Amino acid sequence: MLTGLNHLTLAVTDLPRSISFYARVLAFRLDAQWHAGAYLSLGELWLCLSLDPSRAMAERPDYTHYAFSVAQDDFPAFVAHARRHGVRQWKDNRSEGDSFYFLDPDGHRLEAHVGSLASRLARCRQQPYAGMVFYD
Repeated sequence: MLTGLNHLTLAVTDLPRSISFYARVLAFRLDAQWHAGAYLSLGELWLCLSLDPSRAMAERPDYTHYAFSVAQDDFPAFVAHARRHGVRQWKDNRSEGDSFYFLDPDGHRLEAHVGSLASRLARCRQQPYAGMVFYD
C-alpha cells in the first residue's frame, strides 16, 4: 500500500542553475550531487534534479504543479524573497489560502501555499465547486 509522497524528480536543463535556485531561493539542503543530477531535501521532502536537455523542447502541462507549505506569518517574506531573486509568477491566486504560483529556472510550475487539505475542504463546503461531492 502507498503511504505518502516519496520524492519528486524534476528534469532540468542546467543542473548548477537549478541547484542554486532550490538551495538559495527555496532553502532546500543539497545532500548529494553527481554529473547528471542532485539530491536535495526540505524537511521530509526528497527532491531529485535530473539533467535532461530535452526538457527545453518539451511542452509544458497546463495546470500540473508542485505546492510547498508555508506558514501564514512567513508568506509575505517568502514572496518578497522570491521576487528579489527574479522568480517569475505564472498564475494569480484565486483559491482558499494565500498562494504564490511561480516558476523554477526550467519552467516547472511551483506554488507556496498557506493552508491544508482540511482548510480547503472547509472552504469548499461553504462554496462548493460545480458538481462537488464530499465523502466523510
